[in-house]
Amino acid sequence: MLRFFPAFALFILVVPVLCGLAGTMLPAFGYLPALGGDEINLSAYKALFSQPGIGHSTRQAFIIGLASTAISVCLVAGFVAAWYGTRSFRATQHLVSPLLAVPHAAAAFGFAFMIAPSGYLARLLSPWLTGWDRPPDLLIVNDPVGLALIAGLVVKEVPFLLLVTLAALPQVPAVKAIHLTQSLGYGRMAGFIFAVWPSIYKQIRYPIFAVIAYSSANVDMSIILGPSTPHTLPVRLVGWMNDSELSMRFMACAGASLQIAVTVGGLVAWLLIERLMASCLRMFTTAGYRLKRDGWLRIMASISMTASALIVFGGLVVLAIWSIAGLWQFPNALPNSLSLRSWNTTLPALTRPFWTTVVLGIAAVIISVFITIACLAREQQTGRSGGNRALLFLYVPLLVPQIGFLFGLQLLLLNFNASASWPALIFVHVVFVLPYVFLSLSAPWRAFDTRYEAIAAALGTSPWRIFLRVRFPMLLRAILAAAAVGFAVSVGQYLPTLLIGSGRFSTITTEAVALGSGGNRRIIGIYAFVQMMLPFIGFLLASLLPALFFRNRRAIKGL
Repeated sequence: MLRFFPAFALFILVVPVLCGLAGTMLPAFGYLPALGGDEINLSAYKALFSQPGIGHSTRQAFIIGLASTAISVCLVAGFVAAWYGTRSFRATQHLVSPLLAVPHAAAAFGFAFMIAPSGYLARLLSPWLTGWDRPPDLLIVNDPVGLALIAGLVVKEVPFLLLVTLAALPQVPAVKAIHLTQSLGYGRMAGFIFAVWPSIYKQIRYPIFAVIAYSSANVDMSIILGPSTPHTLPVRLVGWMNDSELSMRFMACAGASLQIAVTVGGLVAWLLIERLMASCLRMFTTAGYRLKRDGWLRIMASISMTASALIVFGGLVVLAIWSIAGLWQFPNALPNSLSLRSWNTTLPALTRPFWTTVVLGIAAVIISVFITIACLAREQQTGRSGGNRALLFLYVPLLVPQIGFLFGLQLLLLNFNASASWPALIFVHVVFVLPYVFLSLSAPWRAFDTRYEAIAAALGTSPWRIFLRVRFPMLLRAILAAAAVGFAVSVGQYLPTLLIGSGRFSTITTEAVALGSGGNRRIIGIYAFVQMMLPFIGFLLASLLPALFFRNRRAIKGL
């Protein structure tokens, strides 16, 4: 039966995207018989381009996606080049890594609570440094240029890019290359960038492309941090898709195709940047620049990486404080009083979204882990991994903008009366959870020492029993860690839940983003804090359960 699972995984990863793209493109050109569109025409595009500010919204989506990705890659490359192999690197790595589990919306709220004119940073500096006794009249969050959104995307995407870089480093003789270049008189950062970074970059190109796709088509963080006059293109598209006037679906689908073009344009621009940077790198190496005096650059790289982590952690702490704050006047650094009144009034409304989030996450994770294990077991049987082609298929749901195919997928499900149902919602969550689970579990699975299984087979044990009694217990920590990553991804899904659930399935994430337009920081703090705690509990269980199961087996506890 294992031979069917790779094809089944391919079906889950590719078919919904292709069907969704078809379901988006046909209405974009006027064909949607359910709403009276029986002819191919360009009226939807004419209506789209006549919308006020549509050009500005489109440019913002392009620039924000490209700028946030470029800054994130530079921060990661600079930090790894400056400190790889040192104690400072390991300490900062442990500080940044947990941020991967923080959902985007929770990170955005925490970041907004830190940098807002009445935020915690202004409170810490007032009035002794700034002289402010009331919040300044500054537009920091939701600024028209999108600087707050770019910064928020950077601090959230840096942990992801750092972790994929760390996964690629063992496949490159980085330490030897650093020592060799230093012996030739190169500075530490220059030697790493010249000798090591090109090999690492080849391995992390797909994750970088996924970051471009996400950043340029982001909705939840754009609602919380992005410009509002006008909104970025993805936010405007969601508004049109949810408009009570059904004819707006045609224009929304046309806009979704425009968003796909924006993302493709961002990827093309990034490929041009790659060539430009490669030319610059060759020019520097040919000219013999050694850049020995890089001490200040190393310090700046460390400060930037540490600051990006601390500001997110600080924002999460501020969310927790606001959830129990009573009166908290500016510029006081701490509330005048603490109260659980907000929790008592919010808990009844919080219960249903909480359990919906948990059930969706657990169901999507169980299915994804099962499919991943079956595919990896089949790979072990055949000895073929599929190479770069299989990796590309794995990234398909991450490289195509969600908004580009979820519109069409929603319309297709509506035609089959399958929208706003538990199976449809779980299925679409699996589409996004499966790639992360597979990427998290594949490396530990492939690194497993098969000699243990060979010994068990020599003793006459069946393959199924070998899996249950040998491989599964020894890989339990890795399986639970992959499940925790998948659960965190499911918790953070905003747009798939909103569109495929048709607004009938409210989760912690959809409720938190909906509350973002309000001004009640206590209620926002409660929802964002709960959203943050769910992935944390998942990773905590992934760490504690193996230690509990194998408390009497010291050797296996360390695996």
